Amino acid sequence: MKLKSLGTALTTVALIGTALTGAVATAGTASAATLPRDCSKAIVNVKAKETVNVRTSPKTTATAVGIWGKGKKGGVCNDGKAYKGGSYTACGKKSNLWYYGGDKKNGWVPKTCINW
Repeated sequence: MKLKSLGTALTTVALIGTALTGAVATAGTASAATLPRDCSKAIVNVKAKETVNVRTSPKTTATAVGIWGKGKKGGVCNDGKAYKGGSYTACGKKSNLWYYGGDKKNGWVPKTCINW
């Protein structure tokens, strides 16, 4: 019985903390809102190995806001730095690294599918 009460108490504390700060804790990856998106320092004329979805955050479940077509030239922002996000298998490889960039619309794309 004590464990059940402790779990309820911890849940209550977490909810109060969220209400006061407006933040939700995440495990393993940073929020997309906290990741840099500096496209003034972009590597340009980068080609996609395969057609990939451009997403709102670095995870495969994020909303797709565009497509970067296979062989199409685009840019990778943040001086080409990759960021940790959700795990995926794409373009024949497994990874959890993502680039911010695109060809027509910028967003998060799997690192394994961008060739530069």
